[in-house]
Amino acid sequence: MQGDYHKMFRGTYTALVTPFDDRGEVDYAALRRLIEAQASAGIDGIVPVGTTGESPSLNVEEHIKVIEETIDACAGKMKVIAGTGANSTSEAMELTRKAMEAGADATLQVTPYYNKPSQEGLYRHFSAVAELGLPVILYNVPGRTSREIAVETIARLSGNRNIVAVKEAGGSVDRVSAILASCDICVLSGDDALTLPMMSVGAQGVISVASNVAPEGVVRMVRMAMDGRWADALELHRKYYALFCDLFIDTNPVPVKTAMAMMGLINESLRLPLCSMSDPMKQKLAGTLRKLGLAE
Repeated sequence: MQGDYHKMFRGTYTALVTPFDDRGEVDYAALRRLIEAQASAGIDGIVPVGTTGESPSLNVEEHIKVIEETIDACAGKMKVIAGTGANSTSEAMELTRKAMEAGADATLQVTPYYNKPSQEGLYRHFSAVAELGLPVILYNVPGRTSREIAVETIARLSGNRNIVAVKEAGGSVDRVSAILASCDICVLSGDDALTLPMMSVGAQGVISVASNVAPEGVVRMVRMAMDGRWADALELHRKYYALFCDLFIDTNPVPVKTAMAMMGLINESLRLPLCSMSDPMKQKLAGTLRKLGLAE
């Protein structure tokens, strides 16, 4: 079964922003428009209410509704990996149950990011969520969580048939090699600038922020790498490298929502404590978008 899941979660998945209207409410009509555009671009799946979707700023009702609306809008054309992680294991399980009921294909489970569990605590936390039966993609992002999921812990967790992948956002290509040398699990890049290097050592795709802005380009780069067309993939990596970097000149998702607003895709609306970028940062980002022909 795990082998089938490994194939199932290859490709390009967009860590989708959550659009807000002028009043700061979730704009579900805009959400559907974004998903339709992602489908047209050939994206393999959508990841709603992850970090990029401002999950810490949504209440539980909004969180579940965004997942439900995403599943409905994807209509089986793209997979849905629901962001249902939490600091509390019981909360993560409750959110995951709701995602299962709504028809999600998998859950993205971020490392609990405030209470600093031990590796044994992480093992028990992720195992408990996995026992619900929905395929679990672990999310290693130590820059946001103060904890790294140790390679040894990932290897232990890979013995659970429902834990099928790990999103690696720790900035280390070396960890991809270490994980794959230790166990049989799908690795997805969690860092656009490292997608191609990670795929060169065995990662099978990306959960991307940049594909909110340039979905066709990211899809092409990943598919070329999957097909072994490394020189062509490298050309696209170089083309979009400045964008990959500039989307992180401020806290994610501030730059990507700003870029999408510049492109006329959404309102430039964030929820506190996130706020707008400085004008110099906006000018830098706008220049990169213009060079790529993504904005005027």
